[in-house]
Amino acid sequence: MKNTFYPSLLLTFLFFSFVKLEAQNKPAIWQKLESVAVIDQKVMMPMRDGIRLCTDIYRPKTDKPVPVIFSRTPYNFNTWGDGEMKTRTLETAMKVVEKGYAYVVQNERGRYFSEGEWDILGTPLTDGYDAFEWMKNQPWCNGKIGTLGCSSTAEWQMAVAALDHPSHAAMVPQGYGAGVGRVGKYFEQGNWYRGGAQQMLFTAWLYGVEHDKFKPRIPAGATQEDLIRISRFYDLAPENPEVDMSEALAHLPVMDILKNVNGKTEIYDKMIRRKPNDPDWYTGGLYHDDMDFGVPSFWFCSWYDVSISPNLALFNHVRQNAKDPQVRDNQYLVIAPTLHCAYTRATENTIVGERSVGDARLNYDELIYGWFDHFLKGEDNGFLKNLPRVQYYTMGMNKWQTAESWPPNGVEMTTFYLSSNGKANSLYGDGKLTTVRPGKNDTPDAFTYDPMNPVPSYGGNVCCTGNAIKGGAFDQQAMETRQDILVYTTDPLSEGVEVSGFIETTLYVSSDAKDTDFTIKLIDVYPDGRAYNLDETIQRARYREGYNKEVFMENGKVYKLDLTPMSTSNYFEKGHRIRIEVSSSNFPRFERNLNTGGNNFDEKTGVVAHNKVHHSAAYPSSVKLPFLKKNPKG
Repeated sequence: MKNTFYPSLLLTFLFFSFVKLEAQNKPAIWQKLESVAVIDQKVMMPMRDGIRLCTDIYRPKTDKPVPVIFSRTPYNFNTWGDGEMKTRTLETAMKVVEKGYAYVVQNERGRYFSEGEWDILGTPLTDGYDAFEWMKNQPWCNGKIGTLGCSSTAEWQMAVAALDHPSHAAMVPQGYGAGVGRVGKYFEQGNWYRGGAQQMLFTAWLYGVEHDKFKPRIPAGATQEDLIRISRFYDLAPENPEVDMSEALAHLPVMDILKNVNGKTEIYDKMIRRKPNDPDWYTGGLYHDDMDFGVPSFWFCSWYDVSISPNLALFNHVRQNAKDPQVRDNQYLVIAPTLHCAYTRATENTIVGERSVGDARLNYDELIYGWFDHFLKGEDNGFLKNLPRVQYYTMGMNKWQTAESWPPNGVEMTTFYLSSNGKANSLYGDGKLTTVRPGKNDTPDAFTYDPMNPVPSYGGNVCCTGNAIKGGAFDQQAMETRQDILVYTTDPLSEGVEVSGFIETTLYVSSDAKDTDFTIKLIDVYPDGRAYNLDETIQRARYREGYNKEVFMENGKVYKLDLTPMSTSNYFEKGHRIRIEVSSSNFPRFERNLNTGGNNFDEKTGVVAHNKVHHSAAYPSSVKLPFLKKNPKG
């Protein structure tokens, strides 16, 4: 008879050694979370079409039902994996549970352990509704659900809010522009476009996050036990080779950028062909302004985010147009002087790019959980009585301010006209911004736009472009030596002025090309010459009459362009000057217009355009600034 005692003892020893080692390897935050929370990972939540979405649930150790804070995301939150998302998930779960909520985090369909096929900006709205329905029926849920997240973890919230699920009681969307389709003057379609020109952020972003159609997949019907076990060894996260996006984004044709770096191309191939008003934009998960809105919302935006203007336009739209007056009245807004989703990175000396904007800290946890306590727990905490409708940070003044609306009451739109003797090219030209209306003579400023030598993006309101662009405020003086940038500047200000609101620009332009772009930047010029960018926008000429049709230019004919409004809150101190730059490229912030009048995305060769900006009584090119004059110390 064989002796089986020692092998069995060895196996038992190895098993308990593994368990002990596993416990030792658990981070401290996990061990602390286990002491206060019931943890239920890899729950496969069913959708109406049979697809199951991978969900982790962390809830307080109590027999009483609690409200839920729900985050749905395309990002990897496997707590056995490496990286920032793992730590962030556990820290958020800890915070939420300690405050008396269940925290539910879920992957979108087709992402990691979730079943189905993923489609950026096209996730079915029913997934959000079905998730609410499942959660509200759990014995540990009190029937109240709030949604929370930034960027891609926020973008789905607005369209789902239009479905008005009775349990969706409140939301906190942050940096949410990728979920805004069409609202008012903005046809950005989830940040894919601005003014009809492609924003290139998604080209870079998709390289890093898209899963290949040949990716490994978990077998259908895998049990929760199986998923928990294998998640310790496989998190299904692809590791893409590093790519120099500053070079990759320069490849032509645009449609082959990802193919050229051996990236995944299925979704990109489809989306790069969509025009700004393609019907496909209206079939997925984007919010459009013909939809209702049913949820009290606490919106968080950033001055140097990629989509600050459409974000603010959506806040105003909901306040003015939601059918339910209780919903209209429960919309609140915070605007921070930071980059995309960088709210908590503000310090005593917050540097955005290379400009100091002072102490921009704010107690975000106090605001967010005060909001949720009121709407999800029903606490009579007086939170709304003390909450300003709008909290916004004014750069230059470097202080938080409050208002009852956006823009603040008392803003006066002041028109500045472009003026020159026809030589506004570069910082050393004769371009001026003046409140004096131009005379009859038209002395247009001309410049040459070569798409093979575009104006490079330098700082700005950006996100997700890898190493191609560093966002924020940077001194533009070196850039302004280029002859293809027209520079218009006021005289030094005799008194300080706050500019807070939407900036409207009208340009009268002509070109010898069938189609071209016009760009603009708003800049704060210091007495020593430093020129810090505040916001920027672009307009493709073929879409000047709307995004439902393309109308090409005729050589020499003058056309009116109304650019999509910019936004900021900046105090221009006494002695500072206000400046705008006009050009035809801002690359790779926006794709280059090759000026041919063709599709652009499938072209390799561009046409040099000779462009003009007109300023006369007949063609009064202008920028309207929202002035709010006040004592900065008051």
